[in-house]
Amino acid sequence: VQLVESGGGLVQPGGSLRLSCAASGTTRFSMYVMGWFRQAPGQQRELVAAIYNRFSINYSDSVKGRFTISRDDALRTVYLQMNNLRPEDTAVYYCAAKWRGEPEFDSWGQGTQVTVSS
Repeated sequence: VQLVESGGGLVQPGGSLRLSCAASGTTRFSMYVMGWFRQAPGQQRELVAAIYNRFSINYSDSVKGRFTISRDDALRTVYLQMNNLRPEDTAVYYCAAKWRGEPEFDSWGQGTQVTVSS
């Protein structure tokens, strides 16, 4: 599956952004667990949120209550709504996919930069 992210940019603290990730190369998108990761300069990549369906959603503690992950299987797209952004949310955000039941995410997008600064 191929993934392409969009929606990054520069936003002031307290602002909002919505990232999108469009998938192609599969007719079984609904069988993939989709995740959003981020990597800040000098830091390890971290999982921000992951979704299989509306009953299976996980968030990192650092974004819980501020970010919302969702998916539209008909459009083969996953979203990350980011509210109340903080400077520490600044990072390159990556979309990732793994087949349900697989242990690791093995398909990755190219990343989109999110910068939170006044």
